[in-house]
Amino acid sequence: MERQAVDIPHAESKDQEPQPLGDNKEQQQSEESHEEEAGQGSASANRQLMMLEGKSGPYFSSLDSSIEILKKRAQELIENINESRQKDHALMTNFRDSLKIKVSDLAEKLEERMYQLYNCHNKIIQEKLQEFTQKMAKISHLETELKQVCHTVETVYKDLCVQPEATTLEEEQTHKDGDC
Repeated sequence: MERQAVDIPHAESKDQEPQPLGDNKEQQQSEESHEEEAGQGSASANRQLMMLEGKSGPYFSSLDSSIEILKKRAQELIENINESRQKDHALMTNFRDSLKIKVSDLAEKLEERMYQLYNCHNKIIQEKLQEFTQKMAKISHLETELKQVCHTVETVYKDLCVQPEATTLEEEQTHKDGDC
């Protein structure tokens, strides 16, 4: 009879997930009744050892399979993380390349716009320089005319200054001639 009681829970443990030792109340009651019947002899110890050995095999194999499942899952997670990192790296590389192209295009457009502004400013500067050259030529011409006018005025002034003396001498001579 004792053997049948031991075999039934053992058969149940094969069909169901193994439970840790000491969790099943029926097994504990069965073990207690077996111990009471057998007494304190070596037969009781042997029975307990056989029961533990029968129970521990499926329990530890289930534990080993759970550990293997966890190891596989951890490996899958690590592989997923590495794949994600590779995808992120590829994404960042593509982003960097795209950004370089956009920055390069923008720099070219900016440079082109800058040269357009330079051309526009060069035209304005050229026009201003041409106006300045024309005004400087006009100033130079006016300066030449002014010098001529100053020379003429100087000549007239000299002539005016010399003539009164000559006139006064002539007048004196005319007065003297008229008195005579």
